[in-house]
Amino acid sequence: MASNMDREMILADFQACTGIENIDEAITLLEQNNWDLVAAINGVIPQENGILQSDYGGETIPGPAFDPASHPAPAPTSSSSAFRPVMPSRQIVERQPRMLDFRVEYRDRNVDVVLEDSCTVGEIKQILENELQIPVSKMLLKGWKTGDVEDSTVLKSLHLPKNNSLYVLTPDLPPPSSSSHAGALQESLNQNFMLIITHREVQREYNLNFSGSSTIQEVKRNVYDLTSIPVRHQLWEGWPTSATDDSMCLAESGLSYPCHRLTVGRRALPAQTPEQSEEQSTDVHMVSDSDGDDFEDATEFGVDDGEVFSMASSALRKSPMMPENAENEGDALLQFTAEFSSRYGDCHPVFFIGSLEAAFQEAFYVKARDRKLLAIYLHHDESVLTNVFCSQMLCAESIVSYLSQNFITWAWDLTKDTNRARFLTMCNRHFGSVVAQTIRTQKTDQFPLFLIIMGKRSSNEVLNVIQGNTTVDELMMRLMAAMEIFSAQQQEDIKDEDEREARENVKREQDEAYRLSLEADRAKREAHEREMAEQFRLEQIRKEQEEEREAIRLSLEQALPPEPKEENAEPVSKLRIRTPSGEFLERRFLASNKLQIVFDFVASKGFPWDEFKLLSTFPRRDVTQLDPNKSLLEVKLFPQETLFLEAKE
Repeated sequence: MASNMDREMILADFQACTGIENIDEAITLLEQNNWDLVAAINGVIPQENGILQSDYGGETIPGPAFDPASHPAPAPTSSSSAFRPVMPSRQIVERQPRMLDFRVEYRDRNVDVVLEDSCTVGEIKQILENELQIPVSKMLLKGWKTGDVEDSTVLKSLHLPKNNSLYVLTPDLPPPSSSSHAGALQESLNQNFMLIITHREVQREYNLNFSGSSTIQEVKRNVYDLTSIPVRHQLWEGWPTSATDDSMCLAESGLSYPCHRLTVGRRALPAQTPEQSEEQSTDVHMVSDSDGDDFEDATEFGVDDGEVFSMASSALRKSPMMPENAENEGDALLQFTAEFSSRYGDCHPVFFIGSLEAAFQEAFYVKARDRKLLAIYLHHDESVLTNVFCSQMLCAESIVSYLSQNFITWAWDLTKDTNRARFLTMCNRHFGSVVAQTIRTQKTDQFPLFLIIMGKRSSNEVLNVIQGNTTVDELMMRLMAAMEIFSAQQQEDIKDEDEREARENVKREQDEAYRLSLEADRAKREAHEREMAEQFRLEQIRKEQEEEREAIRLSLEQALPPEPKEENAEPVSKLRIRTPSGEFLERRFLASNKLQIVFDFVASKGFPWDEFKLLSTFPRRDVTQLDPNKSLLEVKLFPQETLFLEAKE
């Protein structure tokens, strides 16, 4: 793996050889070739244009011929990390095929296509023909950065990035049929239209997604937010002829689905009167006379005097970036963002709206995988470098893109003394007195400053303080260097966090198993207690029933008339009763005694008549079914009888 300094050298050599000025694109191409300089050069420049010599033998292969005159060395800067041009060593490299990914959108479908860069556009269409069932002759493949291309065009010649988005148009094919016009309109209202809008004056393209229910007026208002062209001053090209009313929704306007191209520009304003032109000229001349010397150093950034004076006069006429004595930091940053956009355009870093503490929370106090570096931009309107730094460095697309992906960017304006003092207080509280003293001793012409902050477990560390006298390349390299340090720390934090989460998961699982065990034990204990309670209840009921039966038996036994003697003046009936256990109960009764007395006698022996029936043998009959008020003589249980007891069902 190449070191940071080696990568700077390789990046500088690669840009010098290929002429690619976009640092993001150059870094992407080098990473695809594992930072192999010659392999990356061979992958970008068509090999048939020259011969690339090999230092490892006499073999030669087609390759780009490097011409020092056509790649002048960049101007030296005051930074120690500035690039220096190095002639690439002539090495033999067999170019590996580069794979390109395409996401192709057609109506409500997306098709992913992966091809080598040696393939042609026509081969993509052939794949889409199989996937979408659309003839190649009816297919228009759109979305190329270079405009329309031929089917025979080789992808390598287009210098495409790794990932690409295209879309298919089929103007010769009818749209999918629907059951009714109302159904088709409702379907269109639920669809999303991509409007590719080109800003004519600045040649910038915006890809905006709108639902079919959005109106043309809403589109124009959104474009105003992006281009600062008021709706009444917008001059459009590309709207369908049916789009005659701004209140019309996009689904009814006749736009091409899924993508439609439009162009917007500013209507020409009436010419200025000579008096207005003279007044404007006088204003600029006054600024030039009074402040011209202050902008002398700005020429090293490639800005001529006229441009600097224009920016200076514009800045003097602008409202302050941030209100003085702002009570709410969020409101102050809202004004800062709006004023920054007004001065330098909409292509700028996304400034975090909120307090510095909230920015810390967003950047540092999240999961390790989601953490980012914190970039603090300190603005100063009175610095000669401010306008150049903001317009050419901070608003460069490569810087904006890199910051948005890897940083939380927070800003503050130090122009006013009260705001400066307030920030120094915040700085002292969060970073310590050393950092606060460093910022306090900075001279006005050393602003603006860019602080790169990395959050640690116990404190916040200032990785880098970047002054305004820098270049885009140097700023990018210092951001990348900070990102490399942060990435190493982040990997350690992710590892620690994963290990901690694993331990916590094990502990949670153990706690859950212990909790379930306790619940199971408690459930068993409660079930046992309920069982014991039920047994006790049943035992109590049984005892109560036995006591009740015993009380009834005793009361019946006491209520029985005395047993008559064998020799008695009255007739005596002798009954012999066999119990279910085989025992016999014998007793004498008066023949005049009622049958109920026999029942009471049997019950007093533990055989209540509601549970047992008393049967006679000859003839077999259920005595308990007889009238208990009749006498024994009447029911023919005289002079003696053998009966037996049988439990009722």
